[in-house]
Amino acid sequence: MTEQIEILEHLRAMRADIAQLKDDVGTLKQRFTALEAQLAGVHAEIAGLRAAIAGLHGDNAILHGRIEAVDRRLDRIERRLELTSV
Repeated sequence: MTEQIEILEHLRAMRADIAQLKDDVGTLKQRFTALEAQLAGVHAEIAGLRAAIAGLHGDNAILHGRIEAVDRRLDRIERRLELTSV
């Protein structure tokens, strides 16, 4: 009889341990889901930054072309006014 009581006590302890493990796994699942959501947000921000950088490259190309045009105009003005040495 004492042996059966000890077995029951062990089973109760195991049941309590399993219940605690279930709670822990549930908590870990919630935290993992939160991390996945945060990671998705980070990926979205990175995609936005990449788009912004691509836009900056385009703007840089436009500005470079405008600077070259101004430089050519300045060269012509200097030649007309004979401000440059040949």
